Formats: sequence, C-alpha cells, structure tokens
Amino acid sequence: MSKKLKIGIPCSEASLVCDKSQYKESSFWEKVKHNLHLLYCKACRDYAKTNNKLSSIIAQSKVRCMDKKNKECLKNEFNKALKEENFN
Repeated sequence: MSKKLKIGIPCSEASLVCDKSQYKESSFWEKVKHNLHLLYCKACRDYAKTNNKLSSIIAQSKVRCMDKKNKECLKNEFNKALKEENFN
C-alpha cells in the first residue's frame, strides 16, 4: 500500500492552520497546504485577510493588561458583591 501525498484540505482545517500561523505555530507543510487551499477558496481567503487585519490592529494597539494582584482584588470584590446581591 503506498501513501499518497494529500494536498487538499477542508475549510475547517484551513481556518485552524490560519490561526496557528498567526501565532507562528504552523509547520511548513501546513502553510503549503493552506496556501494551496487559498488559491481556490474565496471564503478562506476572506477569513485569512480579516484574521491578518485583526492581528495587525491588536499588535499596534497600546492595550495594557491588568496585573495579577489587581485582577484577584477585582475578582474578590465581584464575588463579594454577588453574594450580597443573592442574599437581598
């Protein structure tokens, strides 16, 4: 039994590879298969274009995350307020 090189991938796999590529987690062959898929699938081309645009916007943003201590404090305050609301 010989193994055939499967080049075509379904859209679900193409979107997964697109997402993995965004974070530099896709393999060389995944990228090749993905690019071949994009040649004939307009929906996936649109998805990849939107995904790249979103990644670019996020990378350019100056959003800062809350540190762990403040997150924990906020979580505790929220849980306290939630408990008080449930008893009233």
